[in-house]
Amino acid sequence: MTKNVLKANLAMVAVIIIWGISYVSIKATLIEIPPITMALIRFMIASIILGMIIRKVEPKAKLDKSDLPKMVLGGIFGITLYFILENIGVKFTTATNASLIVSVVPIITITLDVLFCHGKLSLIKLLGVSIAIGGSYLAVTANGRVELNSAHFIGNILMIAAMVSWAFFTLVNKSLQEKYSGLFLTTYQTIFGTLLFIPLSLFEYKEWKLFSLIALGNILFQAIFCSCIAYFLYNYALKRLDVALTTIYLNLIPVVGVLSGYLILKERVLAIQLVGGLITLLAIVIINFELGTLRKNPFDKEHARTTGTSH
Repeated sequence: MTKNVLKANLAMVAVIIIWGISYVSIKATLIEIPPITMALIRFMIASIILGMIIRKVEPKAKLDKSDLPKMVLGGIFGITLYFILENIGVKFTTATNASLIVSVVPIITITLDVLFCHGKLSLIKLLGVSIAIGGSYLAVTANGRVELNSAHFIGNILMIAAMVSWAFFTLVNKSLQEKYSGLFLTTYQTIFGTLLFIPLSLFEYKEWKLFSLIALGNILFQAIFCSCIAYFLYNYALKRLDVALTTIYLNLIPVVGVLSGYLILKERVLAIQLVGGLITLLAIVIINFELGTLRKNPFDKEHARTTGTSH
């Protein structure tokens, strides 16, 4: 594993820790603030922070007009649509169900990659995805049951829709990685996504009220760590790792969610859930092994390109 690939993997580890904890934070904030309004406040703060950073770090960076549609689509899929669906979904379903549904991301993303980007799967990559999904299922269910009463069912459907939106976001960003930095992508897509929240939040104006310092603290965590730092690290990793590997990493988010629930909310964690986390780690090792082999052998890399084991 090269130094850059190692850094990219460490970046993804940080991402799944931050985003894993975010479920606890979002659940707590929704008690006081409606979902779209919460997203608007969060991303307004994030937009200001990112705007100040990019003016200092990349003052000459500009967006080509030809890339404007893709950048706006990234904002819609990765910010506006995703967080509307996720926030409302988390409000209706259980944290366990919401975390479990994250495990469908690899299937959705790789399927869309095959359909729209002419990507193909190797047997090793398919094996890694299958193992990761199985590991995540064990990690977040333990007893193998998922509640499907009416309210939870609606929340589950919304969470699945959020994962589809995230899959499109991942594919759109992949096409922009060679041209723009992770900071640039994060900043512009956050700004575009935030602008779209403004008119939509007006539908919740009857629920607006003053909220507590605890809710404010949660929003600041979501804005600074989840929306700024984690998004930047995710784009950094996406530029250096395979789409399948980055999406498999996302399967560790529910594992972190279970652990944070145990540490913060004192929820019970079973041994089978920890086993599920270890299985998901195994999937990541398998994918890294294939990618490392392709990088070391130029012939294999070219063979992979022509046979569809790399894209």
